[in-house]
This record gives sequence, C-alpha cells and structure tokens, in this order.
Amino acid sequence: MFLFTENSSVANHFLAELRDVRVQNDRLRFRRNMERLGELMAYEVSKTMDFRPADVPTPLGTARTKLMTQPPVLATILRAGLPLYQGFLNVFDYAESAFIGAYRGPHQADESFEIQMEYVAAPDLNDKTLILIDPMLATGKSLLKSYQALLKRGQPARTHIVAAIASRQGVDYLRASLPGCQLWIGDLDEELNDKFYIVPGLGDAGDLAFGTKTP
Repeated sequence: MFLFTENSSVANHFLAELRDVRVQNDRLRFRRNMERLGELMAYEVSKTMDFRPADVPTPLGTARTKLMTQPPVLATILRAGLPLYQGFLNVFDYAESAFIGAYRGPHQADESFEIQMEYVAAPDLNDKTLILIDPMLATGKSLLKSYQALLKRGQPARTHIVAAIASRQGVDYLRASLPGCQLWIGDLDEELNDKFYIVPGLGDAGDLAFGTKTP
C-alpha cells in the first residue's frame, strides 16, 4: 500500500482542506482540491506502468525518451468519485473510462447495509491496467462489488485501487479480498462509527462536491 501522508508533500495541504469544515462550504474549492490530489496520485501510479523507448522529433533534431506502452482504464463510482477521477484524467488524458452507479442501500436495525448497483459502463478490460477510483474507502464493500462487476468486461493485467481517505477496516478488507490489487491511499483513519462512516473522515464527499441529494 502506498500511503501519501507517510511522506511530507503538498498532498497534505489538499487533504487538510478537504477535511476542514471551514473550507468545505466552498464546493468549487472542495472539488478542485480533490482533483489536485488525484493529479498527484496519478503521477505516483504512473511510475509503476510499462514504458518503451521512443524518439521524438524536435525543430533541431531528435530527442530520446520513454513513453507509456498503453494508457490505463480509469473507473469511478458515481457521483462522489468524479472530482478525484478528473484529476487522474488530467494526467492520463488518453485513458479510456468506466463508470459505475453504486450506493449504500437502506441501513438495517443493526446499521448494516447492502450495496446497490444499477449501472456499469466500461470498455474491454482484458490485459489492461485498471485504476478504480473512489474518494472514500470505508468498509470496502462498494469497491469490491464494483471491481467484481467490472470483471464481466474482461480480466485486467493489473488493478490499482485509489482512495483519498480510507479506514483501517476497509483497507484490511480489500487486502484480504483482493490481494493482487495495489492500494493507493491519501490518508488512513483508524475508526468507523456505528453507521460505518470514516472518523474523522471528511463527511459525504458527494454532497460536499455537488450538493445534498434528495432521499
């Protein structure tokens, strides 16, 4: 697992503003901070991808460089994942994209819930690099169900799972369920409350980015 807050960088500033209730009322700022965090995370993920030697013509000659052999497929869960996804798309601008409509169903008496899934749009994933993007990794159930739904579109060569904020429980759950996937986490919180929300977390990322949804 790559944990961004294990190292001091500007990512800490973006994460701090995402969490800060004094900044969260500015939706534009919230979306942009999530997008900028996505750009930094995409840069780190890019270091793991396959590159090939290439020649680039310049006005004065030829430059030797290395270029990615294949862009990844970027997948996100609507609607909360869109700003973080946009940051990845800014970096991987030739990427294909997949979108998933998944959400928590009604909470039961014991506060448990089932993940509801109503929509999946994805390209062929066979032998490609899949980057599954969700701002909040709480229990890990929605990410696991989303990944399993995407497998109906093919078997990726490798899969990266990205979250701005994760709980320790969610990380452990995905590590046990998807041992072959690489996790990229902005910051890690130790607690889930009785409604399975991350504490201290940052609240509802979808509502903060786009406004409160009608039940």
